[in-house]
Amino acid sequence: MTKEAPNQDRKRQIREQAHAARQAQPHKDEASRRIVGRLLVLPEYRAARTVQFYVDVRAEVRTRPALPAALQSGKRIVVPWCNETGGLELFRLESMDELDVGKFQVLEPRAELRTRPAKQVAPEDVDLVMAPGVGFDRRGGRLGHGKGYFDKLLRQVRSDAPLVALAFECQMFDAIPMEPHDVFMDKVITETTVYDGIGRSAV
Repeated sequence: MTKEAPNQDRKRQIREQAHAARQAQPHKDEASRRIVGRLLVLPEYRAARTVQFYVDVRAEVRTRPALPAALQSGKRIVVPWCNETGGLELFRLESMDELDVGKFQVLEPRAELRTRPAKQVAPEDVDLVMAPGVGFDRRGGRLGHGKGYFDKLLRQVRSDAPLVALAFECQMFDAIPMEPHDVFMDKVITETTVYDGIGRSAV
């Protein structure tokens, strides 16, 4: 059996456990408010001019309630959307009305707005990334859904732009199996604490 096979088996186990734990997470709204609140007071967030939010879906940490205030904060807020080739692109969001249900039932920018030059933002222009995920560890190891969309985006972000993951404590594991293409987070924020990850210094 190859080294990759045990890793893939372990990743599948973690995804199953994390999905079940996240689904069973009580008081998601309250826990999400605490998590997002910890993010908003980070010096790294306050210093960032362009912030990439993710728009929550299903049982993820809920970010949508914080978006309207973020849009009024003077920061440039961008959100990802999935193009036809499976890549993520970034969209400058100025109003919640610009979002509609898109691929994988995720709220995404309306199709007619995506190609407007003023709405397109390059990954290297982002000052802080808010990252979703399925499972994490205390080193900042991140496990996504296995499609690699977000990892591709993270590799395009400037090395000095913090990568900050939001997760419920039930999504934390002792160790996430990491492949060479995977990206460690700089911080993982839960409802109980902020973990300092090793970030891209691990590369």
